[in-house]
Amino acid sequence: MQPNALKIRGIDDVIAYLDSRQGIKGRAAVIWWLALGGLFLDAFSNSALSAGLGPMTRNLSLSAAQVALMTSMASWVAIAFNPIGGWMADRWGRIRPLILAKVLAVTGAVIVVFAPGFETILVGRFFVGAAYGIDFAIAMAVLAEFTPARFKSRLNTWQGMWYLAVCSNLLLALMFYSWNVGDSIWRYSVAATAVFGLAILLLQFALLVESPVWLARKERLDEAAAAMSRIYAERFAAAPRHERVPVTNQARRGAANVLLIFRGVYLPRTILAATVQIGQSIQYFAVGWYLPLISATLFGKDFAQATIGALAFNVFGIFGGFLSPWIGRKLGLRRASAFGFAMVFLMLLTLGLFHGRMPLWLAVAVPSLFILFHSGGPGANGKSLSSLSFRSELRAGANGIIGALGAIGAIGAALGLLVFPLFREKYGLEHTFLILSAVPLVASAICFAIRWDPTRTGINPDNEAGAPQFKDDARTGIPSDSLQPAVGKMNR
Repeated sequence: MQPNALKIRGIDDVIAYLDSRQGIKGRAAVIWWLALGGLFLDAFSNSALSAGLGPMTRNLSLSAAQVALMTSMASWVAIAFNPIGGWMADRWGRIRPLILAKVLAVTGAVIVVFAPGFETILVGRFFVGAAYGIDFAIAMAVLAEFTPARFKSRLNTWQGMWYLAVCSNLLLALMFYSWNVGDSIWRYSVAATAVFGLAILLLQFALLVESPVWLARKERLDEAAAAMSRIYAERFAAAPRHERVPVTNQARRGAANVLLIFRGVYLPRTILAATVQIGQSIQYFAVGWYLPLISATLFGKDFAQATIGALAFNVFGIFGGFLSPWIGRKLGLRRASAFGFAMVFLMLLTLGLFHGRMPLWLAVAVPSLFILFHSGGPGANGKSLSSLSFRSELRAGANGIIGALGAIGAIGAALGLLVFPLFREKYGLEHTFLILSAVPLVASAICFAIRWDPTRTGINPDNEAGAPQFKDDARTGIPSDSLQPAVGKMNR
């Protein structure tokens, strides 16, 4: 062991050092923002075709069925790759799957840019969906494992980054439109995705460091100490083997680990995170087709005017998304979700009771407030809750499963958009909104009923006693109730 090095005896020491940090600074901050940059790329890739969808449809003479398949392709693929990416990260670490996701994203973008026809575009969108599915589960785990306990609500920053990416795409579309590139404008938007993806790929490859929390949970203390030395510019060393504290509840059954999130104290956490994830997906799509109507009323129907209209609504998402960490810090993630769902319920109820009788300014304000309450509350919290509620070797896998459930909810809602016009024709627009308002109402009730909140309990799942484990994973050695917290005891 190196002289004057901080001694790492086990996961408690790693967590204690992390939680003692006064902020996310230095190399840790670079890693943190690079993980967020990957999420920005995910949003950027997923929205790259949206602004140019009309010109693309004309340019390639696409049928309605082809447009539907193309726009949903990435989401279908992401459902499969969400849990696959989580499994990869929990088995092999965070960095290699993150880099792989960027390679897939750039490959998919390049294929789409040069695609001669519809079938090739589908291949490219497959790669984009795989990248999105792998990246999101892992990037959120990285954010959780580099964030001190007092700053856990900052994970919600990803929501603001998402809306910022969407708005950036729209602004780029306006710039490409000013170049008079015609119906090929969609190729320029996707090319911008490839350029940005390549930049993120190179930066992540050069600067990312494996998570010390994950390494310590895997009892790879020499590697954890080396990683911490690189990240925090201090000297760390693994304790001699006779001083090391074994991990007593480590999951060791590969893909079967995911079953643990449906057991014991983890079950209500899984229900809470999944409720927020699915509820926010469905409620957002509940008004997805309504916003373009407002945009067309305000700004007109040509490309530039419709794009400006979409920007106007998404600005509320940026504001709410970047406000979400502050709201989460003040209320806790659970209560922020509960109150956010309640406010969205009121917005849908207002649309259901008074649509068609509201003045134009109010008809614009209500959907805008919907976006604000959604992004400031439950829009971000589903992924943050799942990232903070499970121990390290389960975290990315749990994110993958819960993310897949949210994706299923989103696709179910998207498919529902095909039915909503028929439903509106038969029962009326007001009744449609009233029925849809049940989603945030039920979600709010569940959030109020389940008391778990990782930002309020003071429990860190990585050294939590009594967490569920498979019977054949029990370890001999020091019992869990004898583990000593490492705060103030990291001997030099």
